[in-house]
Amino acid sequence: MSPSLGNRPAARLVTGEREFVMEHIAALLLIIGCSGDLKQCDEMPSPVTVYETYEECQSQLAPALSSFRGQRDKLFGQCVYVDPAMEEEDAELVWDIGRDGQLHASIEATNAQMAATVDRSIKTSGIAH
Repeated sequence: MSPSLGNRPAARLVTGEREFVMEHIAALLLIIGCSGDLKQCDEMPSPVTVYETYEECQSQLAPALSSFRGQRDKLFGQCVYVDPAMEEEDAELVWDIGRDGQLHASIEATNAQMAATVDRSIKTSGIAH
């Protein structure tokens, strides 16, 4: 069951083992650590994962990645835009390391009929190390 805020249920965002209430979340900081051959990749637990503004997340991306140096062969980081229109929907973070060696991530509604569309060219710029 979803947590509630006031008289209405709050939306939930599920990522890995963590769950967040989506009220007032504009961006999610995603850090992925991989083996050198990219066959084993996992979400890394960053100290702060959600931000009220996308710009605030972007400003913390490089320092967060630096804090994981040496823990994995390859690190990827990205601020993923959370669409305010999804505030009423349950959602999940979907990510993949593409054939191009880049991290691709988006927030998608868990209801298959209400899939979210994210403009990756504007809102999901990332860093790879």
